Amino acid sequence: MATLATTSGEGEAVGVLESAQTVAGNAAADSLESPPTSKESAGSLKRASPHDANDDEDDGWQTIERGRPVKKHKKVPGPGSSRYPGIHFSHHARLQSKIGVSSLRDLILYIFADGPAPQWVSVKHRPEFRKIVTIMVPGLEEAMFKKGVDFSSYSNLTPDQAIDRVATSPDDYYPRELKKEALPEALQLFADMFPHLWPVKAPGDDKYAKLHSPVQSMLTVPLNKDKKSGVKPVVDPQGWKDVRTRITEFLATPEELMENGFPKHPAMLQGQQKETFKDPDGWVHTRVDNLEDGDVPEAEIEQGSITAGRRVLALDCEMCMTGESEYSLTRISLVSWDGEVVLDELVKPDKPIVDYVTRFSGITKEMLDPVTTTLGDIQARLLDILDPRTILVGHSLESDLKAIRLAHPFIVDTSILFPHPRGPPLKSSLKYLALKYLNREVQKGGGTVHGHDSIEDAKTCLDLVKKKCEKGKAWASGDVQGENLFKRLARAGTAYRATAGPEATGGLPVGKTSAAIDWGDATRSACNAATVTISCNSDAEVEAGVIRAVKGDPDGLEVPGGGVDFVWARMRELEALQGWWNRNKLSPDASAASGPPPLPTGEGGETMTLEECLAGLARRLKRIHDALPPCTALIVFSGTGDPREMSRLQAVQAQFRREYNTPGSKWDQLSVQWTDKEDQALRRAVRAARCGIGFIGVK
Repeated sequence: MATLATTSGEGEAVGVLESAQTVAGNAAADSLESPPTSKESAGSLKRASPHDANDDEDDGWQTIERGRPVKKHKKVPGPGSSRYPGIHFSHHARLQSKIGVSSLRDLILYIFADGPAPQWVSVKHRPEFRKIVTIMVPGLEEAMFKKGVDFSSYSNLTPDQAIDRVATSPDDYYPRELKKEALPEALQLFADMFPHLWPVKAPGDDKYAKLHSPVQSMLTVPLNKDKKSGVKPVVDPQGWKDVRTRITEFLATPEELMENGFPKHPAMLQGQQKETFKDPDGWVHTRVDNLEDGDVPEAEIEQGSITAGRRVLALDCEMCMTGESEYSLTRISLVSWDGEVVLDELVKPDKPIVDYVTRFSGITKEMLDPVTTTLGDIQARLLDILDPRTILVGHSLESDLKAIRLAHPFIVDTSILFPHPRGPPLKSSLKYLALKYLNREVQKGGGTVHGHDSIEDAKTCLDLVKKKCEKGKAWASGDVQGENLFKRLARAGTAYRATAGPEATGGLPVGKTSAAIDWGDATRSACNAATVTISCNSDAEVEAGVIRAVKGDPDGLEVPGGGVDFVWARMRELEALQGWWNRNKLSPDASAASGPPPLPTGEGGETMTLEECLAGLARRLKRIHDALPPCTALIVFSGTGDPREMSRLQAVQAQFRREYNTPGSKWDQLSVQWTDKEDQALRRAVRAARCGIGFIGVK
């Protein structure tokens, strides 16, 4: 079943869409009808700018009202009209790089809202655009659009051959003209809809070999940069709504703990690994047999409690150097959820201290001289304090736990909770996080004789976690803070005289309605901010949803009459067939339903071949194209290139880090190795995964 929800300002969902079979049937029928001429939405387009010299040509009929001429609303221009909108590329243009997914987003904002004029295309008669439809189709590659491509062996290449297939030269960022006779038969319909194939670079970071979410890049508009330097305290995006969330929702998974170098706890292991586990010499682990031991029955949890019945303690340690590159514990602090100091002890290392690093640790020789407390004493006390219902909070806690030589499975780490904008392995400092998210300066003694204060750091971590629990999962989720695209269009969408009458001279802010159509539960992602959300289980349902969103419902109760102004949709059957489906639950655009669906099948129930899937996709997009009203922009993009080799190498790298960071492990006995050879291969695979494509046309 495809489900539909409309949102008010509060984003509340109502309504249910009919079954996929009915919708798909309607879509097929709709594709044969002529474009609707229903009344246009009050908000169709944008303000004037220096780039639109002919935006408001004076060629319409006039009436006289109170002695003054008043221009009538103009009719939708016909295909041969001099006012017909267009998006054009000039071969005389000098592109310096590939356009990105953000370029497509900014084009949408330029046409419909307050975005800057694009430099890579010219937009003709911007006020005449009535609608924009954007469809993401992961799995599409430029190599598929070459004449003579053998689809039967397309997926049989080695990883190196697949990467070579998308290798580009410095001039390959120019669009390629689509000619029907130069395309494989399965994809020739693309030439009927689009003039060019554009290379589109997926968001990411080549320096750190990272691929970022194209969905997040498309649906998040960066906030305007402040000219002032320094860390800027975070400002909630327009229309932000807090979502109170339990702290247990932010517990690091066993996979995250291993990837970040945390010591291994037997409760995180399964089967024989758990049975044969032994602590390395000098190490201890808390008395937790199974991860389920920490669960608290709902009956015991106070209503509205964000601690969920768990005991939350913030931990921070200070270390001094006991060797050339060896640090030992010299102070430990534990602070409760209410800010009470539970433990604050100085510790005498069992090795002589060679450098007190007082400017950072705050520890001096005079402080430690009378101390007799040892690491073993601290371990014994912690084993009494920490039970299965205890959650440890801290910043980069793996360093503290390694200094204590203790393992605990229930961790909320602010370096994971507030990821670096460029992704791991980079981590933001606690000082930065406090200034940005708490507007508080901490560690002011760092680099001076006073050093850090472990109690202050522990309380800062607690306050960051409390803020996250009050705001919700989506708050401060990693990338540069921005505004949801649907919210921006609703807030800043503008109209002209051509579509909203004489009062709209210069561009009248009226807001744009929108629809999001996606697989899974569309209401649980950034799509929730759209005026209408449609959740689907097949590309047929996506097709039907797009056509319905564009045309609207006759009664206008769910989808506004005449349709919405902007549509974003995603088709995923090709992605599943290609094996690209992202299984990473930590991905910003991951849906609640994990794992790819069954592979697309043909009429006989057999799995489609790649060529059959592409031909079906082309027909599906053509039916959508034919159903669009005049003056509608259609954008199709892949989001990324082939990510499979990148994902494989990242898994190898994560396995290496887990084994390498396991106490007592030996480098030459690891099951996998990570050398410069593998590192270079990963960088090459990431570059290939960032090679996407896109198509831009006007109906």
